[in-house]
Amino acid sequence: MRYFIRFSYFGKAYHGWQNQPNAITVQEVLEKALSTLLREKIEVLGAGRTDAGVHAREMYAHFEYGAIGNTKDLVFRLNAFLPEDIAVEAIEHVTKHAHARFDAAERTYEYWIVQKKSPFYSDTAYHVRHPLNLEAMNKSASFLMDYTDFECFSKSNTDVKTFNCKISKAIWIATNDKLIFTITADRFLRNMVRAIVGTLLDVGQGKMQPEEIKIIIASKNREEAGFSVPAKGLYLTKILYPTAIFNE
Repeated sequence: MRYFIRFSYFGKAYHGWQNQPNAITVQEVLEKALSTLLREKIEVLGAGRTDAGVHAREMYAHFEYGAIGNTKDLVFRLNAFLPEDIAVEAIEHVTKHAHARFDAAERTYEYWIVQKKSPFYSDTAYHVRHPLNLEAMNKSASFLMDYTDFECFSKSNTDVKTFNCKISKAIWIATNDKLIFTITADRFLRNMVRAIVGTLLDVGQGKMQPEEIKIIIASKNREEAGFSVPAKGLYLTKILYPTAIFNE
């Protein structure tokens, strides 16, 4: 039987989601916990990869196992077994072909910026000291939804088959103590959100005009876009799936 597991994690201690040799990852820790409690080797396949230091407030993965009589009890035991920086929210039985990665209809990320030094955000947000023009940043962000090829924001030498993504939301909002960039798309390229944020910060600091992002996207050249902001300010916050894959 196939199950989806919904969980969250604070990424500081991990080299991202995906298993790597000689580096601790969230996938490794989760697989070890499930394998120990279910008493057989369990492999989990995540909704996507997150880079080292990136956080997830909502992440999904799927795994195969026999009948689990009480999924809430398994969630309780997993949370007692896992470290404090990983928390399981739910385990749900899904249709046999449901896929955590390929069935995801859209994903949402947030990036947090603070403009005042704070010990409470040292591991959770990026401190930008220069004044930022939020109106210009939002104008530039709005142009992202007019395009689909985002090769200019992709990590170099990546092995993807297409650079096409459909962005449906991209907006900056100011809260009392931070600036939050929210972006939603059907898929994301490696390093894409961090490169977009770095480019928008160049706009916000007056280093480029909002319309110049169109030229950058058309160039398909990573060197034309802005720098990649630190991973610590990035959060995977929402993954949307078709309701039909969840068994009642």
